[in-house]
Amino acid sequence: MAAPAMERTDVTNGSARPDATRTVTMAKSLNMGLRSALEQDPKVLVMGEDVGKLGGVFRVTDGLQKDFGEHRVLDTPLAESGIIGTAVGLAIRGYRPVCEIQFDGFIFPGYDQIVSQLAKLHFRSQGKVKMPVVVRVPFGGGIGAVEHHSESPESLFAHIGGLKVVSCSNPVDAYWMLRQAIECDDPVLFFEPKRRYYEKAELNTEAQPPPLFASRVLRRGTAATIATYGPTVPTCLAAANAAAEEGTELEVIDLRSLSPLDLGPVFESVRRTGRLVLASEAPPESSITSEITARVQQECFYSLEAPVLRVTGFDVPYPPTKLEKHFLPDLDRVLDAVDRSLAF
Repeated sequence: MAAPAMERTDVTNGSARPDATRTVTMAKSLNMGLRSALEQDPKVLVMGEDVGKLGGVFRVTDGLQKDFGEHRVLDTPLAESGIIGTAVGLAIRGYRPVCEIQFDGFIFPGYDQIVSQLAKLHFRSQGKVKMPVVVRVPFGGGIGAVEHHSESPESLFAHIGGLKVVSCSNPVDAYWMLRQAIECDDPVLFFEPKRRYYEKAELNTEAQPPPLFASRVLRRGTAATIATYGPTVPTCLAAANAAAEEGTELEVIDLRSLSPLDLGPVFESVRRTGRLVLASEAPPESSITSEITARVQQECFYSLEAPVLRVTGFDVPYPPTKLEKHFLPDLDRVLDAVDRSLAF
């Protein structure tokens, strides 16, 4: 499915040169974002396992080492703790490292460095030490991968003070959000939905981007609100299209920023529709969707016509490939939740 047109904040710019717009995949738009950052700031570095000569397992860093050299695009050992620890030291010396964690499930060896050092040094130093580090994390399922390659650990990092956590869902956001994350002086966990890497959209690199830490209404509707992020955004848009064929108009919101959460548009939408369905691949226990559920009940209690419902993964380890279609939220599960909400 192609990336959706953005309704709440348009990133097109009529005065931009025509050749500034091109159709790209999400993987290519991320590559373009990294390339632009490397060109504009000599302090930007890219580092990770196989990001250099190979160009990354998803080819997101393809060609960067060839053009910028091994001193700026670094192949690292297979040691995530070492990758993050080295990035912390580089940030202290004024660099802006962009670390690639090859797969979501590989991030846990670096968890201590992220939580104990990266998230806290700015606060501990009373603002004297900045940590402009981006940690890129391909996450989520749907690619038929083996164990430890399809995790959704974003809730673990959204819980940690001092970290920013964002997730793109389409090529346009992938480019702009990565550029903005690299320019941010706070550490940013940048979650990329790997099963969306090769979906295409038109990208205008001279447009005015929306804010990084802001949600966005992708589709207007009146019957119910669906809030989601990352890999489940196209799923929810497909569900909204299917519902519209039967006369039910659903509003779809891409959260984009998971910490901090921008829930203003969600509150405004729920006060109009009276119903909310949340969708995420992550397990529901102690998750981003459970936090949003609590916040919406607190802020919109008298507007709700039905309980907040969630369509998520399950509280089990990610299953083998043959079973993942039963684990992942799909169009039917989203529409079933909508039907249950409308039945109240």
